[in-house]
Amino acid sequence: MNEERMPVSKRIKRLLNRNCMWIKYFFAAVILIFVSCEKKKYKNPHIEIQTNAGSIEVELYMDKAPVSAGAFLSYIDSGFYKNAAFYRVLNEDNQPTDAFKAALIQGGIWRTNHKLFASLHGIKHETTSQTGILHKDGTISLARQEPGTATTEFFICIGDQPGFDYGGENNPDKQGYAAFGKVIKGMNVIKIIYSRPEDDEAFTPPVIIYNIVRL
Repeated sequence: MNEERMPVSKRIKRLLNRNCMWIKYFFAAVILIFVSCEKKKYKNPHIEIQTNAGSIEVELYMDKAPVSAGAFLSYIDSGFYKNAAFYRVLNEDNQPTDAFKAALIQGGIWRTNHKLFASLHGIKHETTSQTGILHKDGTISLARQEPGTATTEFFICIGDQPGFDYGGENNPDKQGYAAFGKVIKGMNVIKIIYSRPEDDEAFTPPVIIYNIVRL
């Protein structure tokens, strides 16, 4: 039937049905946008290391290493890692032949904001024997001098590094390092960074960390 000849009541009903369909589509689209924008909820915090070589997603094991992971999150929330850097690398070629070899990239604010780095107090050392987090491929851990001196500086393992665990040979005090999380996405980015030019363990130039943020 020609719509112009249709009774007014039917024309109004058809118009309402059309509008209802559009309203349904509209609300469906709004729900999809809301769901896609909502942050994922994780058992443990996830963070993203944003570099000029790409981004790296890391899960922090707050349940196993609350002191180390908690300190790292506090530095993130304080904005300490804005304009930080990966500045150090250990590989097969830049270590003494008689040393216990290791493979890692190290970053933080030691080079980019040394004044802030020097002002921070070390945190309590959490050993791998306490946390159960071993230095496997992609593990993130706190760099330190003596036990209890770790702050903002961290490293990521390339391959398994048992020498960094409690009792391991890579540190004379045998206390190991404080592992507190693991890379979830971005090991390809880590390998790109690992292969960057270096001189005597120092990246030349350092790899820029734009920021580290929570996900």
